[in-house]
Amino acid sequence: MTESVASGLNGLRILVVEDEAAISLLLEDMLLDFGCEVVGPAARLSAALDTLAREKVDLAILDVNVAGEPIYPVAEALAERSIPFVFSTGYGSAGIRDAFRDRPVLQKPFAQHDLKQKLLLARGNNP
Repeated sequence: MTESVASGLNGLRILVVEDEAAISLLLEDMLLDFGCEVVGPAARLSAALDTLAREKVDLAILDVNVAGEPIYPVAEALAERSIPFVFSTGYGSAGIRDAFRDRPVLQKPFAQHDLKQKLLLARGNNP
């Protein structure tokens, strides 16, 4: 069985919201390795909300601070639609609003294995 099929993530459409180009490209490469389809990436809050309004999304990876704006409007929109998501931040879970403290947090910098574990956790699978 290939890694992408075994990952439990194969075929998922994942919205990436990240304003750092290098991190965005890294995420995209890792997600493609898992067999995912990348939606976006969005580097601004407004672009993320627009993308979410018009695209089918199975899961999302959200940088907590996108171009100086907190990501919470996107997190709220995802939560309303019962779409799982993972926060990505260099500040750790302490910087996450209380309402979202139950969501998985991917600590930057991260390895591919860390990303996979957090995505599976967000979907309710055991990594």
